[in-house]
Amino acid sequence: MDYSALTTSLAESKVDIGMAALCATDERKAVMNFTESYCDSGQVMAVNTETSPKDLTDVSMLESGNYKVAVEKGTASHLYLINAGVPDSCIEVHDTITTAYESLEQGKVDCLLQDGPGMAYYIKTVEDTKLAIVGEEFNQGQSPYAIAISFGCADENEGIVDIMTQAISELTESGTFGELSAEWLE
Repeated sequence: MDYSALTTSLAESKVDIGMAALCATDERKAVMNFTESYCDSGQVMAVNTETSPKDLTDVSMLESGNYKVAVEKGTASHLYLINAGVPDSCIEVHDTITTAYESLEQGKVDCLLQDGPGMAYYIKTVEDTKLAIVGEEFNQGQSPYAIAISFGCADENEGIVDIMTQAISELTESGTFGELSAEWLE
């Protein structure tokens, strides 16, 4: 399911549970339930080491309107750009993160914004990638990953949010989450 459709489907109780690096933003909390956070992901900016402007080194530079940035529709990174006042004409919105990566790999945009763990994993696992993270992680504390549970599901399954939160606690306390994080999020 496309990411932007996931949040809409959860908000409309067409999907019961969402577990897809879903950020528990204030906007989303108004239309769905969330467990406690299991990862506090900030955003990062990546450039193409061969085609991106060499002077593009910090996310704050995007507000100038001088750079084209790719982003996945409906993500915390997309919301960040909108809230930061980056001109719409400078934002290339993709239905999937895969096509956003392709756009940057092909030099069609100057940079890409995504959650830090996802970007790190892409760079770590894609052979011959031209992408590199530049600047510092930003928007920390504004994009905590959590399990989303539709209001309809929570109404029909009393205590489900607490059960899922308990499962996260158990995975964290046992060290399982740390092992999974090292393998998939770093």
